[in-house]
Amino acid sequence: MDVTAPPARTALPLPALLALAASVFLGCLTEIVPAGILLPAAADLGVSPAAAGQLVTVYAITTALTALPLTAASARMPRRKLLLLLVAGFVATNLAIALSPWFALVLVARVASGALTGILWSLVANYAMRLVPAERAGRALAVAMAGTPVAFAFGVPAGAALGELVGWRWVFAGMALVAVPLLWWIVAVVPPLSGEEPGARASLRAVLRTPGLRPLLLLVIAFSLAHNMFYTYLGPFYAARGHLPLLSAGLLLFGTATVAGLWLVGLALDRHPRAVLTCCAAVTACCFGILVFGGREPGLLLVACALWGLAFGGAPTSFQAVTAVLASCRADIAQSLTIASWNGAVAGGALTGGVLLGTGALPWTAIALMVVPVFLSRFVLPTR
Repeated sequence: MDVTAPPARTALPLPALLALAASVFLGCLTEIVPAGILLPAAADLGVSPAAAGQLVTVYAITTALTALPLTAASARMPRRKLLLLLVAGFVATNLAIALSPWFALVLVARVASGALTGILWSLVANYAMRLVPAERAGRALAVAMAGTPVAFAFGVPAGAALGELVGWRWVFAGMALVAVPLLWWIVAVVPPLSGEEPGARASLRAVLRTPGLRPLLLLVIAFSLAHNMFYTYLGPFYAARGHLPLLSAGLLLFGTATVAGLWLVGLALDRHPRAVLTCCAAVTACCFGILVFGGREPGLLLVACALWGLAFGGAPTSFQAVTAVLASCRADIAQSLTIASWNGAVAGGALTGGVLLGTGALPWTAIALMVVPVFLSRFVLPTR
């Protein structure tokens, strides 16, 4: 039988939180792994690299469009049962991609995976925070969301290496096979929690009236737009400064630093949520400035990428934690709005960056956008 709240505890329930983190890792890796195997997948499926790149774009757009309606539709379902269905869905869609000889079917499977991810981010964030007392919610969320930076730091490089060794299809097959024991792990260690009570659902308009939520959503959009605009086209930026051979090192530093960034945010988030929001955006804006003004110095280029990763590592987690603090019992719907804002800006950032690429305006636009969250953070939460 599902319960509505766990008993108070002094220590974090690490087995359950790590199972949630593994679920997040699976969802995040499913989203971003095509970037590392784009060329062999395109050649095998008989499409251009540009067409294959839409496997990432449609995923993000689907997540943005479906996060709110699907989260609302599944709000009453017991939480653990929903999590198991989502992981099983990733098994099915990744197997379909691994076995499909047709690009159209692969594209459909990516759309389905994107819809699953929209629910997953809302579910895991609130699940983790319900497993602990309120004063430890930020730290619990940081543990549960650790799968995201780990996927960026190690999952994509490992997937690219595996794709070179045995073929890109085995990357998706491997993700599906690894997810099977995850189902057992969830059943074994994740406590069951109830879904939303009948009649408890708040309207979208009521959720949007939550004090501080609209500034937070604008903050998330600006941050995600700026980040993805610059990050998506980091390769051409390195090449324009004559340092393309350093790109792999820069990406590795970025990815590794995201793990440390999430750990730091986990330590500070419960006591200083507003400061965390401000620092993530301010440090990222400074890193963009270093890249623009000092990008011809190899050392500065790598240092900026490492600091950027440090600032980025905890940003999505802090957005979700602050959303939960603001929305309280309306957190599921509010989380879906945050996720839709983030993923919509992922696609928008890549599109805008592509338009600005080669004009010289891309890095300056990214800097200007990243300054916006610094100022918006003062309207999200009172000073703590």
